[in-house]
Amino acid sequence: MRGAKLWWSNVTETPETVIAAPHETDNLDPRTDAPAHTVEPVHIAPVKLGNITVPTPVVLSPMAGVTNWPFRVICEEYGPDGLYVAEMITARALVARNPKALRLCHFAPSEKIRSLQLYGVNPSITEQAAKIVVDEGMADHVDLNFGCPVPKVTRRGGGSALPWKTDIFSDLIARVVAVCEPAGIPVTAKIRVGIDHEHETFLEAGHIAQEEGCKAVTLHARTTAEYYGGHSDWSRIGELKEHLDIPVFGNGDIWGAEDALAMVQQTGCDGVAIGRGCQGRPWLFANIKNAFAGNPERLNPNLGEVCTVIRRHAELLTQFYEGDEMMAVHDLRKHIAWYLKGFPVGGSTRKAFMECESLADVDREIGRLDPTVEYPERIIDKPRGRVRFAKKVHLPYGWLESRTTSHEEREALFGDDPMDASY
Repeated sequence: MRGAKLWWSNVTETPETVIAAPHETDNLDPRTDAPAHTVEPVHIAPVKLGNITVPTPVVLSPMAGVTNWPFRVICEEYGPDGLYVAEMITARALVARNPKALRLCHFAPSEKIRSLQLYGVNPSITEQAAKIVVDEGMADHVDLNFGCPVPKVTRRGGGSALPWKTDIFSDLIARVVAVCEPAGIPVTAKIRVGIDHEHETFLEAGHIAQEEGCKAVTLHARTTAEYYGGHSDWSRIGELKEHLDIPVFGNGDIWGAEDALAMVQQTGCDGVAIGRGCQGRPWLFANIKNAFAGNPERLNPNLGEVCTVIRRHAELLTQFYEGDEMMAVHDLRKHIAWYLKGFPVGGSTRKAFMECESLADVDREIGRLDPTVEYPERIIDKPRGRVRFAKKVHLPYGWLESRTTSHEEREALFGDDPMDASY
């Protein structure tokens, strides 16, 4: 709903602005129960990002704790020649040479385009991080995160809050482009519709990104206040596409191959970005690949085939953690919950997987499952992850009073360098 009420917090330790807009949209899933094959095939052309060509513009969106290189490799093996983006790297953490940040910058030899996403609020720090990426040859493509809606990011003015401040937004992009462009590394930006419907920024942000040298923009068609609730408003993707000359990728509620076709058909976007839809089902990229090729075949693996993916994922994570099986299996736990979603395996089996500490433990639990169980039809192409509305949007105190930052605001944001390098 329009006209979100503002609540002003004056807590001495961390003053902030909070928007209470838990239900600002009633936008529900516009799709009917018509069979998936009623969606007409669409043509999707290769997209050129600077000197990089993406043959099939399908993107694995960066997801914190999910899209490290083991998961990216699995998705890319199933899918088309697209962009499989590393999980978000905090610029401050990279500049501080944080070990976890450096690990997340690793790519597998098989990855065709090394795509890395940076998150920052301070243009100077983000510029330094980009310089490290360039100087150390870390990536072929850099994406900038202006779409994250979580409070710990937005209360610092980052993620989807940042485009509201046009001076910081344009400065940050310009600095990163100035570092990356001479090295032949294209820069793109991920944005949301705005903070809420009273504070929309996507059209202006898209134009600024284009003017400052971004080669493409991805729009998650929700506001920060909408978080992941309801259904994303794909019409905003079409609106942005009409306003920009650079490619526009659409993001939000692509749960199956037919959704990808429908988004391109309805919005005219140049490519699609997949987030929660591939959690526990990396074969979604195979189905999307087939859909854009006009192939009606869809992959819905049985439990045995899913367990093969789980075992391969565990092996790759062990490599990622340099042989530490315990860390690998702990990382795998959330993925197992997604992989097994909908299968009638029982609570005790799920609990046993959550208690695994080694590859041998994973093998033991896999061996107890019936590999012939078919993929549950009731969850095919259905939403994944948490679908909810944000109760509040947390912003720096007074953030909405002006579209540019005052000296005092910059001092508060950057004076003591509040960026968290410790994760």
